Amino acid sequence: MEAAVVERLRRSSDFELHNSLLNAPLIYDQHGKQALLELYQEYVDIAKQYNLPIFLLTPTWRADHSRVEASGVCEAINTDVVNFLAKFRDSQSSKGNIKICGLIGPKNDCYTPDEGLSVQDSQAYHAWQIEQLVAAGVDYLIAETLPNVEEALGIAKAMALTEVPYIISFVIDKNGLILDGTSLVDAIKYIDSNTNNNPFGYMVNCAFPSFLNADHQPKELFSRLIGYQANASSLDHCDLECAEQLKMNDISEWGDLMLELNSKYGVEILGGCCGTNEKHLKYLAKNNNAS
Repeated sequence: MEAAVVERLRRSSDFELHNSLLNAPLIYDQHGKQALLELYQEYVDIAKQYNLPIFLLTPTWRADHSRVEASGVCEAINTDVVNFLAKFRDSQSSKGNIKICGLIGPKNDCYTPDEGLSVQDSQAYHAWQIEQLVAAGVDYLIAETLPNVEEALGIAKAMALTEVPYIISFVIDKNGLILDGTSLVDAIKYIDSNTNNNPFGYMVNCAFPSFLNADHQPKELFSRLIGYQANASSLDHCDLECAEQLKMNDISEWGDLMLELNSKYGVEILGGCCGTNEKHLKYLAKNNNAS
């Protein structure tokens, strides 16, 4: 999976992200569009060099209906973003190895689980964006940085109504728990038992790889945990949010922990979240290829 996109753009001095929709509206600005294309090209080139498939996420993590409506930006922004990425994919010689994932996020703060929606409210709230992404032709759906299991189930129910395979990705703390205190295994059982069309798989994102405490997780977790998109730093989320300077552990430390998730636990989809860049992705591709 790709490495960071929105965080790299956020730390650029060339332009400001939209105050509520973040990087999605950049597709309507020539300078912003070029910046997005350059990041995606970096990641696709690495995948191509090492003959690996890659998931690209639409920059729509905050492009839900209420934010889009309040912003005054074109209501077809989710559709336009998918078309933008599809056009980019069509320009690549390795286009058969590129899958487009329609990305959504929680309604409220991703580090504040108490702000999570109920199951019913979540399903209703997120349905509009999910339908937009599906109609535009994404290959997969993915909900990322989810801190609350009830909202995650609502999203899963809305995604399950489509015929598109979907992934649910949680943010976890240093103890390997979802931020609302639920274990990953319990969350997966809860969602799988309450959806007729189960998720394609589950992921963790926005957490350093050691946060998973993989050795202490039940073995059954790894039959459903298919991916990990990790932060570059082992700092807590609150410390990263307040940091003016980019925080990053040694790339080899980060990369070796990530590769162990693949070699020891069978986690197949590896990518980067906050603080990561093309060097992190290249470390994974090069050393996985070598092994």
